[in-house]
Amino acid sequence: MKLSHLDEAGRARMVDVGDKPISARTAVAAGAIRMTAEAFRLVADEAVAKGDVLAVSEVAGTLAAKRTAELIPLCHPLGLDHVAVETSLDETLPGVRVRASVKAVGRTGVEMEALTAVSVALLTVYDMVKAADPAMVIADVHVVEKQKVPRPT
Repeated sequence: MKLSHLDEAGRARMVDVGDKPISARTAVAAGAIRMTAEAFRLVADEAVAKGDVLAVSEVAGTLAAKRTAELIPLCHPLGLDHVAVETSLDETLPGVRVRASVKAVGRTGVEMEALTAVSVALLTVYDMVKAADPAMVIADVHVVEKQKVPRPT
């Protein structure tokens, strides 16, 4: 398989999407952070000194999706039509699960934006809770689905 982000000499490059058709693009990504039961209880009880962990991480993930091209060198800057970042407590981990959905109309997909949203939301949870549990583990960040729907001409 030929990687599209490499030129003939093997150098990294941004893919030229100028000739690709415009289509509606969606992507969903998810991930989780595991923590101690004590740290989980602090998050669940909204007793973390830095504030509401779930609300702040959702906002951070949304902001991150909009700035993906500034963080990932070969990503195209995109005008996103919608970003939804949802956090949920999961006592079975124990920890927090994050799911991000991203929508745009354009020539390239939005899975990197969804992955970035999830990653930064999880990093925000870590930042806010690290005093209670510096050994938290971020895991299973992945694309759940992505779709491309051609626009009618």
